[in-house]
Amino acid sequence: MAITALSAYPLPRIEDFPTNKVSWTFDPSQAVFLIHDMQEYFVSFYGAENALIDEVIANLVSIKAYCKANGIPVVYTAQPKEQNIADRGLLTDMWGPGINQSPEQQEVVSALAPEPEDTVLDKWRYSAFQRAPLEQIMKELGRNQLLIGGIYGHIGCLMTAVDAFMRDIKPFMVGDAVADFSRDDHDMALKYVATRCGQVVTTASVTEQATPAINQAANATNETTNGAESPITKATLQGTILSLIDEPEDEFDADENLLDYGLDSVHVMSLLTQWRKQGIELNFVALANEPTLNNWWQLISAQQEAQI
Repeated sequence: MAITALSAYPLPRIEDFPTNKVSWTFDPSQAVFLIHDMQEYFVSFYGAENALIDEVIANLVSIKAYCKANGIPVVYTAQPKEQNIADRGLLTDMWGPGINQSPEQQEVVSALAPEPEDTVLDKWRYSAFQRAPLEQIMKELGRNQLLIGGIYGHIGCLMTAVDAFMRDIKPFMVGDAVADFSRDDHDMALKYVATRCGQVVTTASVTEQATPAINQAANATNETTNGAESPITKATLQGTILSLIDEPEDEFDADENLLDYGLDSVHVMSLLTQWRKQGIELNFVALANEPTLNNWWQLISAQQEAQI
């Protein structure tokens, strides 16, 4: 009855995506980004060090950074940690007590933690629109496009896309920013959206347009590292980080959480992009696990030494 352990599978790439029946243009000025059910409870079924969920989280972080830089509101769904029988309804028949048995896992995973300006909706049914003011929020914002990512693809993400379509809201499901029970379930969800109720897009197609915030952070990185060809040193890494936060050098602690210093997801994604140009392949999850200068330097230096 309950969800069983979920295994990693290769995320579908754009060449695997079904052909979209419609050719809507994604418009940031009309969009809301929905991060669907990325709670520790649901993510935990993938286990530790699962390549699938790590990549999905990294893609969601990238999209969220793009949304923040482009004024796209970010909305979360999250099931309450205490649900009585009436509130759960038929979900209990299908899935058992659910998150009630693990209330300590109710929070959204740390890499995607909601920020004060984000909206978190209580989730009661498969669709994010049911018993929640999502449609009203979108109408008040004057927006009619819903960008969808999260878990699980063929359940809540798909039902939310269908529900959006029936409310004349254009759903865009990010095919490589959702995770599912299996690749078959994942492919089914994408095919249904693409052919019946919406459009399937990639993380890259959403975030490919450069944004002022990302450009600003990237320029700071370039100035500090003196060009993509220069090797990264601990000193230049610290200089880059100091250029992105408001903290005097003499008060900076290399073992302190960089997010507490004000480094945000836009900055982190711009750093990852710049480092990739220099042959350093890291992802957001690896950085977010221990966001300190000393830890980041260990990760970077290990890769640079391996290249020698």
